[in-house]
Amino acid sequence: MATFRPSPWQLAHATFYGDETASETMGGACGYGNLFVNGYGTDTAALSTTLFNNGYSCGSCYQIKCFQSQWCYSSFTTVTATNLCPPNWSQDSNAGGWCNPPRVHFDMSKPAFMKIAEWTAGIVPVMYRRVPCGRSGGLRFSFQGNGYWLLVYVMNVGGGGDIANMWVKGSQTGWISMTHNWGASYQAFATLGGQPLSFRITSYTTKETIIAWNVAPADWQVGLTYGADANFH
Repeated sequence: MATFRPSPWQLAHATFYGDETASETMGGACGYGNLFVNGYGTDTAALSTTLFNNGYSCGSCYQIKCFQSQWCYSSFTTVTATNLCPPNWSQDSNAGGWCNPPRVHFDMSKPAFMKIAEWTAGIVPVMYRRVPCGRSGGLRFSFQGNGYWLLVYVMNVGGGGDIANMWVKGSQTGWISMTHNWGASYQAFATLGGQPLSFRITSYTTKETIIAWNVAPADWQVGLTYGADANFH
């Protein structure tokens, strides 16, 4: 079994968006919806395009520490990537366009930022590294779509936290390859109603593949979220 290992420390910058309630961080480009309901809380960040990797970085976890600024606290914090910080080409990359490529940047929730620095700083240099995502319980699959199209958001992913490929299997089908839609969602154009569904998932970082058998019952419905026992470590 592949276990995700922390990456080396690297340098970046961090800002924050929203206020102490982190209400502005809800939703987001990864498609996790209500971050409180789905287990991510306020320890989240939006990634610059360079880090976001077209959505394949959704769910990945980063340890962040303020670095060489008068505003720094001594503590670390760990955040999950839940959103994209888009480029702002109307501003210089060193004066407001913090998320412009090729900059590596974290736009953190305000509660997360306040764990590493005085919020009045606005922007601080940071050290960061990828770390394993400590998740309790198994993978969670949130269903959208219709009778001919299944769109699945994958949440609560442990280990590397990210997903490279995914397949779905009904009790009456073989494994059907799903395509990456956006963020942490995958889709299959298939008629899968009336049969229990299983999923096969490959981690983007470790390349480990796990199978979550019979995640959804035969009478599954869109709009619901189904939990599995399986998860990455």
